[in-house]
Amino acid sequence: MGTAKTFVLLSMMTALFVGIGFMVGGTTGMIIAFVVAAGMNVFAWWNSDKIVLKMQGAKEVPLDTGNQMLRAFRQDVALLAERAGLPEPKVYIIDTPQPNAFATGRDPSNAAVAATTGLLSMLTREEVAGVMAHELAHVQNRDTLTMTVTATLAGAIGMLANFAMFFGPRDSEGRANPVAGIAIMILAPLAAGLVQMAISRSREYVADKRGAEICGNPLWLASALEKIERGARAQINPYAERSPAMAHIYISNPLNGRGPDNFFSTHPSTANRVEALRRMAGEMGVSSVRETQAAPRRAAGPWG
Repeated sequence: MGTAKTFVLLSMMTALFVGIGFMVGGTTGMIIAFVVAAGMNVFAWWNSDKIVLKMQGAKEVPLDTGNQMLRAFRQDVALLAERAGLPEPKVYIIDTPQPNAFATGRDPSNAAVAATTGLLSMLTREEVAGVMAHELAHVQNRDTLTMTVTATLAGAIGMLANFAMFFGPRDSEGRANPVAGIAIMILAPLAAGLVQMAISRSREYVADKRGAEICGNPLWLASALEKIERGARAQINPYAERSPAMAHIYISNPLNGRGPDNFFSTHPSTANRVEALRRMAGEMGVSSVRETQAAPRRAAGPWG
C-alpha cells in the first residue's frame, strides 16, 4: 500500500473518530475528537511501530548475540533483505511459544521484523526464511505503515466508544440518548475492525507471492503457514490476546480460534493461501522444499 492509500485510511479512521465524538458530545465533542484525532495521526505516523513492538513484548536481537539460533536468524534476515534490495531491518524476538511473526515501520529505511521464539523453534530455517521473506514483502510494498497506524487508531476508536458507556451521546436538545450509546459501543469497534480485516486479507496474498519470489521457493512459506496455524491453535500469545486490535499485523491470526476465509476473518484462510503458493511453485518449476529458483547473491544460511 502506498502513501496515498495510507492517507485515505487515516482520513476514514479520523472521520469515524470525529463522528463518534459528535454523537457523544455534540459539536463540542466533535471538535475535541478532531483535535485528538489530528494529534494521534501525527503521533501514530512517527511512533506507531515503537508502540506495536512494545505492546507485543518484542526485544531487539543484538548484533553480537551469543545465541546461535538468533545469530543465524539475523544472518538469514540480512540475506533475504539483500535479495529483495532492501536495507537490513532491525530484528526483534518475542518470547512466546506460539509461532508467528510480523513486520512494522513507516518505510523500508525504518523497518523492523519480529518473530516469536515459538516460530524459530518449531519451523526449519527454510520455513523461517519463507516467513521472513513474506514480512520483508510487506516492507517492500510499504504495507507496514498502514498496518501499524490502523492498529493504533483502531484501539483508540474502541476506547472512545467505551466512553459512551459512561457519558452517553446527546440528542439535539442535550438529552441523554442511551440507544445511540449502545449503538456506538457496538458499531464503532465493528467499523474499525472491518477496516482492519479488509486490509489484512488483501495484503496477505500479495505479500505471500512477493515473499515466495524473494526466498525462491513458495513451498517454504506454504509449509510454514500450515505449521503456524497448527501452533497458533495450540498456543496462546498473551501479548496479542491483550491487544486484539493488533492481530492483523501478524502473518497468521494470533488469537485462538479462527474460521474460514469469510467476511469476519482477520486473515485469509491458511488453506487458500497454501493452495495459491503451491500453484505458484508449479509455475516456477519448484517441486521440493529443498529447491530454490534463484541462488542467493552470497553463500549464507542453510539454503544459500
